[in-house]
Amino acid sequence: MTDGDRSAVTPSPIARDLLLRAVAIAAQARANGNHPFGALLADARGQVLLTAENTVVTNSDATGHAETNLVRLASARFSVAELGATVLYTSTEPCAMCSGAIFWSGIGGVTYALAETTLYEFTGDDESNLTLELPCRTVFAAGRRQITVQGPFELAEARAVHEGFWQRH
Repeated sequence: MTDGDRSAVTPSPIARDLLLRAVAIAAQARANGNHPFGALLADARGQVLLTAENTVVTNSDATGHAETNLVRLASARFSVAELGATVLYTSTEPCAMCSGAIFWSGIGGVTYALAETTLYEFTGDDESNLTLELPCRTVFAAGRRQITVQGPFELAEARAVHEGFWQRH
């Protein structure tokens, strides 16, 4: 899939496995009382380097999204040059805040399962997940370095982790 292709297609077997792992992290976040989002950082071979889940509720931190938590961990552990060779896999398309953090961290790519537009079908006006209708590709395109984006990838598991969680208003 090219950076500009937004249609859901089948991910490579390695990407599918890593996305399913990110969804499993999202399920763990939900089990821990948080919003159902999970992320992981992988190297070029698909080796998982770090994982992080959403901690918005349990840490009382509006910035505790899975991706920003992962960026904090990654930035403390790896140089910007090392991060340029990594890909962040996430259960759901990164929001504008997370996209900014990913951009500034130096992470080289993002692969995601559920599109933010699909997430909105689950959340509606739920005040616990207000969202900006701003795709990650748009945020990244405003920067001065290229970030490879792959997704959305339609995975039933990525939808299932959100089912029954959000209160639509």
